[in-house]
Amino acid sequence: MTAATDPRTSTTSPEAIVDVAIGFMAAKQLFAASRIGLFSALGDGPLTAEELASATGTPAAQVRILADSMAAQHLLTRTDGNYALTPDSAAYLTGPRAELDLAPFLAFLGSISYDQWQGYDHTVDTNDAGTLALDDAGWADFMAGVMTYNELHARMFVRHFDVSEFSRVLDFGGLSPAFAVQAMTANPQLTTHFVVAPDFSDEVRQAVEAAGLGGRATIEAQATATASVAGSYDLVMLNHVAHRFTEAENLDIIRSARAAAAPGATLVMLDFYLDDDAAQRKIDALHAGEYYNIDGTVVYPQATVEQWFLDAGWEPVERIDLPGSPRLLVARTR
Repeated sequence: MTAATDPRTSTTSPEAIVDVAIGFMAAKQLFAASRIGLFSALGDGPLTAEELASATGTPAAQVRILADSMAAQHLLTRTDGNYALTPDSAAYLTGPRAELDLAPFLAFLGSISYDQWQGYDHTVDTNDAGTLALDDAGWADFMAGVMTYNELHARMFVRHFDVSEFSRVLDFGGLSPAFAVQAMTANPQLTTHFVVAPDFSDEVRQAVEAAGLGGRATIEAQATATASVAGSYDLVMLNHVAHRFTEAENLDIIRSARAAAAPGATLVMLDFYLDDDAAQRKIDALHAGEYYNIDGTVVYPQATVEQWFLDAGWEPVERIDLPGSPRLLVARTR
């Protein structure tokens, strides 16, 4: 045995490997804790495991395991046997009390997404894209989860991107109106023109009207890949567009966006992207697997997207990494 292989002197650690390998356990415990209402039960203050068991109607032994795990994941605190919410869990995991309740998103991950990942080895070995086979109830759960996640992205968008300098927005090809709703709420002078796939135009209209913003929005139904957009906008948003289309279609879409841009306009393209940094951001690489395994959509490299910008007459400006959410690639007219 050499010094390099002697476990008594080695400076290597298996911790990162084991943390990744057992990560699915933490995820399943989070999904279960959300499903039984563990976090909501703590909305009025700290509780013991026995009190949590009574509040959730769940066996005390299992509640203790879930609560300890959530404390280990920094989603609860544990003091003298009493469990309490953290600011993050209070904001996103407490049902009607939450700033934004992520329960529908966690339910989607815990059932639809988790089950779909069972076929991931086949995807890796063959490059065959995944396909979803859901009944009507399954698709309803899918859309509830995806749209909840989009709502989170929209809130992170306005928190980290200043919309105050803009007045005319083109929301092009996005399937969720949440981004424009959040932007118009943050900037009362903002108006939005939606160019949206025909299948989603009614949902967008209803959401905008429900937010009380119908008077500041217009909606046009066109297929995104072939849309021709008239107007002159100082902010163009392409939210969750890139991964849904081919490289050639994306270039055409970005060219159409450029044709509708006012001089000096800004383009923001929100999506997950692979990068060339020294350390790849984890959430983007994970979603590259998720998207292709779910339905064959593609998380593109940042460098590829920025080349589309240049080819279409946009100048890349910056990248903004949104917490727990996709990235913004920002460009301006050249």
